[in-house]
Amino acid sequence: MTRRTLAVVSAGLSQPSSTRLLADQLAAATRDELVRRGSDVELHVVDLREYAHDVVNNMLTGFAPAALREVVDTVTGADGLIAVTPIFSASYNGLFKSFFDVLDSESLVDRPVLIGATGGTARHSLALEHAVRPMFAYLRSVVVPTAVFAAPEDWSDGTADGALRARIRRAAGELTDQIERRPPATGPADPFALTTDFLQMLGRGDGAPVS
Repeated sequence: MTRRTLAVVSAGLSQPSSTRLLADQLAAATRDELVRRGSDVELHVVDLREYAHDVVNNMLTGFAPAALREVVDTVTGADGLIAVTPIFSASYNGLFKSFFDVLDSESLVDRPVLIGATGGTARHSLALEHAVRPMFAYLRSVVVPTAVFAAPEDWSDGTADGALRARIRRAAGELTDQIERRPPATGPADPFALTTDFLQMLGRGDGAPVS
């Protein structure tokens, strides 16, 4: 059985949070689909509100506190990522953007990503396409075609209605497809790992003896 890790980032600020609710349902649908196809899934949910001060400190100092470093390693070392933000002023919120700003610009290259958002009205749904998707395109992630937006009318007693539930299942299937096309993740890249051998560091890539 193949072991897969799934990181879920929720940028909701309130408790309870509709953003976290959507993130949990996307995570559950993706986990269930991966399990159905024969994978063993390790799920890591990150509530960014718990790390807001650490994110700001990282931006000011350039160094991640230990708790935030662990979260960054979890997100950048996962097989797939689910990222959900509330929509403020027609875009992602500041906490969501700040977290991804502190990641290394190469850390999510070719990473399968499912994006989701919540808002007070369905009119905000296009923010996923004009704000959230381009951000991950800049990071060179592989964002699945179906983005999932949830407005208040999409919920009934904390449960997704039929249309939202169908979008969640479709997006989860697409993320699973992308994850399965790649070998299992081996964790975050080692920032101290050598990417060149000693001769290349000396400017000699032909293997000839150095005099």
